[in-house]
Amino acid sequence: MPNKSEYPSICLMNCNDSWNLSFSEKLFLQIAEIMASDGWKDVGYEYICIDDCWMAPERDSKGRLQADPKRFPGGIRHLANYVHSKGLKLGIYADVGNKTCAGFPGSFGYYDIDAQTFADWGVDLLKFDGCYCDSIQHLAEGYKQMSLALNRTGRSIVYSCEWPLYMWPIFKPNYTEIREYCNHWRNFADIYDSWQSIRNTLDWTSSNQKIIVPVAGPGGWNDPDMLVIGNFGLSRDQQITQMALWAIMAAPLLMSNDLRHISPEAKALLQDKDVIAINQDRLGKQGYRLRKENNFEVWERPLLNLAWAVAIVNLQEIGGPRSYTISVTSLGRGLACNPDCLITELLPEKRKLGFYEWTSSLKTQINPTGTVLLRLERTSSVQFSYSAVSDSL
Repeated sequence: MPNKSEYPSICLMNCNDSWNLSFSEKLFLQIAEIMASDGWKDVGYEYICIDDCWMAPERDSKGRLQADPKRFPGGIRHLANYVHSKGLKLGIYADVGNKTCAGFPGSFGYYDIDAQTFADWGVDLLKFDGCYCDSIQHLAEGYKQMSLALNRTGRSIVYSCEWPLYMWPIFKPNYTEIREYCNHWRNFADIYDSWQSIRNTLDWTSSNQKIIVPVAGPGGWNDPDMLVIGNFGLSRDQQITQMALWAIMAAPLLMSNDLRHISPEAKALLQDKDVIAINQDRLGKQGYRLRKENNFEVWERPLLNLAWAVAIVNLQEIGGPRSYTISVTSLGRGLACNPDCLITELLPEKRKLGFYEWTSSLKTQINPTGTVLLRLERTSSVQFSYSAVSDSL
């Protein structure tokens, strides 16, 4: 599959939620216009993804999937052309089994036909779900077959799998094999617009990080599911926590929200270039939880040029801000600030905290369910950067 390393994307809600009545071609045309004109494309969000329920109930006479004529009267090719005209890309949804999760035609037995249909329509990303598959063997073979079928079309199509999600209840997935066929993959349950859902996802990820972190890198990523920032279930601090930890986890940035009505605060958070830069760091290493103590968690991620990102999360849900102190020698495997480093706070606000020696301690204050996201840069790298800038003036 395409060796893609950048996945900032937007994914719209499906037919099982409150957008049911407006889930249509008109909505996607509106969102494409907003993404192109309101700064989203400029910071890297480039995919508009259609979820379940876009299909007609039956295939056509040649066995091809077809769009619901009421929801998408112009067809998917027409929508793809418009999305492409805005400098964006189109994603679509299908299922490895006999039916999609909402009961529409699945791709079992039609992998080549469906892959070619998507390529003919100009689709750029396929989210491939795993409902209504009758065996683990058919599930695994189906994901492999669709991957090969997409490659045979000759079109570059990002392949988003839910393969391990459906394997975990039975046995541990073979992530080396999954990475061979998929560009990113879901491991855990669907995320919801609630703090508990975010906590559950982070807990599962940290509990299984020894298995899933090593396999992630350019071309293949763990997907903890969508960003729900900009909706109604998370406080401001909890939205900051999701954005910061998704950056640390090198997660595909797939938004599930309504850009027509998003708040300025949520928009600014989702468009934060410094946080997106951590998420998209070219070293391509997924971060991990370093420690958990006294209702705090410390996560870290290695970055290009010997820099590190560090997120400190206050898991306590009551009371006021709490202080947390950590020795910088414990960060970045003892290398992040050796012999010293410049530490910059990126979230909840952008500010330089200053230079820290290897033996220093870093003290932070964090709101309940909030996160402080930091960038640590070795002094030699910072000085080199400043020198390079000076030389160019």
